[in-house]
Amino acid sequence: MAYPKNLLIQGEEVVLDLRPHWWFLTPRALVSVAAIIVGIVVLAQGWEGAGASTLNIVLGVAILVALVWFLLRLAKWATTEFVLTNKRVIYRYGVIGKNGKEIPLDKINTVFFDQTVFERMIGCGTVAMESAGESGKDSFSHIRKPSLVQGEIYRQMEADEQKDHEAIGRAASSGGGGGGGLSVAEQLEKLHQLHQSGALSDAEYEAQKAKLL
Repeated sequence: MAYPKNLLIQGEEVVLDLRPHWWFLTPRALVSVAAIIVGIVVLAQGWEGAGASTLNIVLGVAILVALVWFLLRLAKWATTEFVLTNKRVIYRYGVIGKNGKEIPLDKINTVFFDQTVFERMIGCGTVAMESAGESGKDSFSHIRKPSLVQGEIYRQMEADEQKDHEAIGRAASSGGGGGGGLSVAEQLEKLHQLHQSGALSDAEYEAQKAKLL
């Protein structure tokens, strides 16, 4: 399921929408398959006697537990999203209750990834980010092709920064040289609109506002 468009802000576009790597499911899937195979083999023996019914019940319960264990993992896989847009990184998870974290691109300082030898072979790894937020560092595991994700985050950061510079240039040019016929109030309104759309950060908005006033 794609990331809901109604959760995007104005001018925001989804660049990457990823579910966890298939290795996220594999260990529990193997355990479930093994439990089913063992149960089939034992039942095929056709054991009889006082302990046969008890053994069948135990095997049935074991298979049921293994399947439920796997289905819970599958539900978590289906409801976990790593989303990159042209303005932020979004991580959401939760089967019943929903949890999420958002990191604006202009708050990210460093992006790096980590892979073991096995993870390199299967194209899986951990992506971590150091940001100016309260948490400081956030790690996201079971990310598909983490090196490509890292590169795409940096590309979006550069594009977002370039848009900010262009917006500041337009705001500065309208603020000087007569403001293109706009009053100070109208120029402040334009700055406010740029700030609300995310084109200007808080610091840039305050600086341009002070310049106009």
